[in-house]
Amino acid sequence: MDEYYDLIIIGGGPAGLAAGIYGGRACLKTLLLEKGNIGGRVFTTREIVNYPSVEESSGPELMEKMEKHARDFGVEIRKERVKAVDLNTPDKIVRTRKNTYHAKAVIIATGTSERILGVPGEREFTGSGVSYCATCDAAFYQDQDVVVLGSGDQAVEESGFIAKYAKSVTIVVVHDEGILDCNQMSAEQAFKNPKLHFVWNSTIAEVYGGDEVEGVKLKNVQTGEISDMPCQGVFFFVGAVPETEFLEGEVPRGFGGWLETGDDLKTAVCGVYAAGDVRKKYLRQVATAVGDGATAATAAERYITEMDQFNDDVVNSDEPVLVGFWDPNIPGSMDMLASIREHNRNAEHPLRFVELDVSRKRWIAHQYNIHLNEGNKAQAMRMGKDTEVSYV
Repeated sequence: MDEYYDLIIIGGGPAGLAAGIYGGRACLKTLLLEKGNIGGRVFTTREIVNYPSVEESSGPELMEKMEKHARDFGVEIRKERVKAVDLNTPDKIVRTRKNTYHAKAVIIATGTSERILGVPGEREFTGSGVSYCATCDAAFYQDQDVVVLGSGDQAVEESGFIAKYAKSVTIVVVHDEGILDCNQMSAEQAFKNPKLHFVWNSTIAEVYGGDEVEGVKLKNVQTGEISDMPCQGVFFFVGAVPETEFLEGEVPRGFGGWLETGDDLKTAVCGVYAAGDVRKKYLRQVATAVGDGATAATAAERYITEMDQFNDDVVNSDEPVLVGFWDPNIPGSMDMLASIREHNRNAEHPLRFVELDVSRKRWIAHQYNIHLNEGNKAQAMRMGKDTEVSYV
């Protein structure tokens, strides 16, 4: 079954919901697709105390409010897993198991999944003593004993942050004594921190407890010896994985699969935007995700409006239209455009002339393979029912 929308948002976390709110408020026919719980990974967070103006909330409670807000603006939300996409044409296609959806623009807000090691108890205690975000959860372990697995920049630096709250932080490192994977400065600071302790040549073999974490079993990777370490919290910092596999061949991905965008959150594909944790970015929090969603939806709305106007005025025109592309950043571009305008005005059968600033309408220029440079200061395109491209 094929259905048509102005905007499709893939991912129902805070970035996707914020994008939905902005898209719905802009009167775009908007569809949001989420494969799991609305709220994404935030849904598993027990308590949120750092979202501005919300002094205290649980992840599910905050996400429920965002979901209602989006629905109130007319956003349609469906729980479906996206199987495949076709995004490199003006008509964007998103396929799930049951349906095929079409849209003028798409926002990718699929977030990340934690890198799961498969340690017994790891999944069972997630949200009940097992965590992957120090900024989110460190404050819950005030004066308690915490174990951290990992020795990269994130693991060591976040251990220092956790130590501001915890009574002690034990960092479990698979390497020989004194060898960390983090940068030298972080390592030196960690070794000086009296609250940080290290267990070398080891990994976590099991997380155990009742309703909450009560401890871990450590395995020495050299001897195989198993030892017990009581604790109330366990942080895994072994990497996060962006949910971008389904974009293979459609949207260029950076190292590790992260999506790279410009300030307007547009990807390298026209009409396709990325928001939230799936982006290559400095901070991954609810507050930054919401900002991303707002930006991406606003940029998408402008893209849709301008493409609709261009299609109505030019592509679907009953009469030929002369389109002049120019770029204010290229010397002589405006002069050449003026010459084309004058030439058209003096023609025996002048055409309706539409002028487009490439620096502001890059997606339209890209769609028609228009590239301005010093040696090619202006190009003109003649369009109508039978599109013909000519260069001046």
